Amino acid sequence: MNLTAIKAIYVFEMTRFFRTLLQSFISPVISTSLYFVVFGAAIGSRIDQVEGVSYGAFIVPGLVMLSVMTQAISAASFGIYFPKFIGTIFELLSAPVNFLEIVVGYVGAAATKALFIGAVILATATFFVDLQIQHPAAMVAFLLLTCMSFSLFGFIIGIWAKNFEQLQLVPLLIVTPLVFLGGSFYSISMLPPVWQTISFFNPVVYLVSGFRWSFFGQADVPIAVSLLAIAGFTALCLAIIWWIFRTGWRLRS
Repeated sequence: MNLTAIKAIYVFEMTRFFRTLLQSFISPVISTSLYFVVFGAAIGSRIDQVEGVSYGAFIVPGLVMLSVMTQAISAASFGIYFPKFIGTIFELLSAPVNFLEIVVGYVGAAATKALFIGAVILATATFFVDLQIQHPAAMVAFLLLTCMSFSLFGFIIGIWAKNFEQLQLVPLLIVTPLVFLGGSFYSISMLPPVWQTISFFNPVVYLVSGFRWSFFGQADVPIAVSLLAIAGFTALCLAIIWWIFRTGWRLRS
């Protein structure tokens, strides 16, 4: 394992992030505040509690998942797409660096950025609601797994994309709707039976459910199922990335 190569990629990506640190910090604070104003105040005034939890606190895990997933995908996809766009990807591919070291560098930086955003949102949420975490170790584990798995997914999108429009296509048209329909701001048990069944085909449901369990000890699906779902998604992303580097798909053309 070439740790120097991993460090070089990681530091380069994080340096670009720190150049816009103020923007990266203010944006999630403002968006989180707006979510609490709209959902917490407007809807929360009509829905007092969900499964024994105040609505304002109930939406926090879903809000964190929404931001972490989109940030992880965006950071990882842009990180690998930009070298493709300017042509420096060929220098990276010709260097004595294997594909695993490239992936660890880019995905590690993207996951770190997403983790930072998640921490900022959690800190901001404490100003609006009384937030208690029943299983802090599980919360950190779910957050790290989500950051890493969706950074891997974003890495795939960055390689697949041929232009900046395609780079935003999957996050905007697929991931964000899945998060909103995945129980982020409501409980699946509140839906009619037919829609509950349909919701279980949404993979985001398992992530949000497991993450919410770490806060309140309640989940729409068993925790073991949530862990299997995120592990399977991570394994699938790793398999696709391995195939991409083995065949050179969208990298050498």
